[in-house]
Amino acid sequence: MFPSFQTLVNVNKDGNEENYSSKLSVFSSKGCDVFDGKWVVDESCPLYNASQCPFAEHGFDCLANGRKDKGYLKWRWRPKNCEIPRFDARVFLEMLRGKRVVFVGDSLSRTQWESMICLLMTGIEDKGSVYELNGNQINKQIRHLGVRFRPFNFTVEFYRSIFLVQPGPAPKHSPKRVKATLKLDQMDDISREWIDSDVLVFNSGHWWTPTKLFDMGWYFQIGGRMKLGLSIHNGFRTALNTWQSWIENAVNTSRTRVFFRTYESTHWSHGARQNCKVTRHPMSRIMGKQRSSISDAIITAVKNLTVPVKLLHVTPMGASRSDAHIGSWSDNPSVPDCSHWCLPGVPDAWNEMLFLLLLSN
Repeated sequence: MFPSFQTLVNVNKDGNEENYSSKLSVFSSKGCDVFDGKWVVDESCPLYNASQCPFAEHGFDCLANGRKDKGYLKWRWRPKNCEIPRFDARVFLEMLRGKRVVFVGDSLSRTQWESMICLLMTGIEDKGSVYELNGNQINKQIRHLGVRFRPFNFTVEFYRSIFLVQPGPAPKHSPKRVKATLKLDQMDDISREWIDSDVLVFNSGHWWTPTKLFDMGWYFQIGGRMKLGLSIHNGFRTALNTWQSWIENAVNTSRTRVFFRTYESTHWSHGARQNCKVTRHPMSRIMGKQRSSISDAIITAVKNLTVPVKLLHVTPMGASRSDAHIGSWSDNPSVPDCSHWCLPGVPDAWNEMLFLLLLSN
């Protein structure tokens, strides 16, 4: 169980307990859609310095990689119909005391994992009391990372599962173009590691593209049989059906709070070749980026569940934020990036909304 509002505000030492409690209670009672809002300029942002957070990848720290303009850091997400309290690390550290938080998905999930750790570390005095469980260095291929907050006895973990379902080798006698398969009717074999958690946050979608599947020789398999004519869209929907069944039958949703984050907007320009142009300011026209067929499939899957799962519908949040991508300010500047986000940045807002949803329910 998560602690009550009053239990949490009592740990706030800034003398703002009454103000925080009242704002949080108003936020909860209004039933606010925190994902319906806009970005507003806020000079008090960002909430942390990535260079002072040992769990933020160097490749996501755009300032450290040479970005000069800092305007992209000065935006805060404001829901339309309610006022949300400012982030308070001590309140959320107390909320997570004794808990296990697990993120599952691709590199965008890893970014959210890093963001959460950096946000929470702003409330930790002894930085050495926060450490990776196995002494691992963060990298793009490792399947499991876990950071322990020893003073509060909780962990924040990441499992790399880019498709959520089980990858496998090409069956014997497959056509030459088949190099590997996705078993759409089987969850990833590391899913057994996710069950014993208090907060479970999924994402998927960025690898469900022709360039990352069919062009690389990945095809679909159901019931042990190849489905060479199955489209990626229908393959994704089938995988989500498998995820639905797993959630309903394997996860104790009375104990585990489950979330699924929708697709994150990218800002590639399509011409003769893909280009990545990071803007100085958020876009004034979002050009349809507030919608995604991948997000629509996720929304449908969550709505059809018979157990409680919350959407983190972040697709509209990122639609205008062409200014917040990594671009050429990464650890590999020769490969521009208009898919991932700088840290600090947009993923911090995802986590602020996640924390508020955990409290309000």
